[in-house]
Amino acid sequence: MLTAITRAVSPTLNQCELTHREREPIDIAKAQEEHHEYEQRLRDLGLDVISLPAEPDYPDAMFVEDAAVVLDGAAILTRMGAESRRGEGESLGRVLGRYRPLRRMGEPATLDGGDVLCAGRTLYVGLSERTNVTGVRQLAHDVEPYGYSVKPVAVTGCLHLKSGASYLGENTLLIHKPWVDVSAFDGMRLVDVPAGEEWGANVLLIGNTALVAKGFARTAEIIAQLGRDVVTMDITELMKAESGLTCSSLIFDAGELRSPGAGQEADTTAATRRPS
Repeated sequence: MLTAITRAVSPTLNQCELTHREREPIDIAKAQEEHHEYEQRLRDLGLDVISLPAEPDYPDAMFVEDAAVVLDGAAILTRMGAESRRGEGESLGRVLGRYRPLRRMGEPATLDGGDVLCAGRTLYVGLSERTNVTGVRQLAHDVEPYGYSVKPVAVTGCLHLKSGASYLGENTLLIHKPWVDVSAFDGMRLVDVPAGEEWGANVLLIGNTALVAKGFARTAEIIAQLGRDVVTMDITELMKAESGLTCSSLIFDAGELRSPGAGQEADTTAATRRPS
């Protein structure tokens, strides 16, 4: 069964990290409403939603995608590029350990999950302000035993690779080319985001349904023309925190529940590993 891990909006969201957006006051109550609606949409699409409590000490903690990369066979707890966020993965790891063996990235690697775009068994990984070369290499080492390959992608002008590119299935990528080195996607069908709607490039595909942020009508129309069912969502307040639609959930096939002991053992082993 498809499962989504989410986390409630932190009451300190106004103190979030920002890189490419000007800071604006965030209406926390409205942001919480948007997040509740997001979770409900996931449930409507048949997902089992595990909603974790807010982390007041970590303003960005609702963006769970950055703290882990969840694949068939394993979950990798990342070492995020923003030092202020590096404690977010602890409680997340305790939940993920029920479903996957855990691995933990070590310094000097940095990697945000928002830089990891999965297309089949290929992981396109953004080299961004939050993800470095060592992080890409360490991820490649960790995922290779599970049948995944990694391709680095240069990212400029946006926070993460998935800020400017989203996988729409069937070898098709929605993309804002000025932000992403398109040469990394040789052989893929590239669909341009309409001019003026570059912030709409981040969409979340679940089955045949694409969740698209409200306000990007032409982007939604293009995706619908590709044969996808489009659902628009209002994330106006969350976008002030540099949010997209992928970053607020970790979605994976839960399969059989792992025993707590096995998860803890894998986590302990991973915690001692350091890059060679």
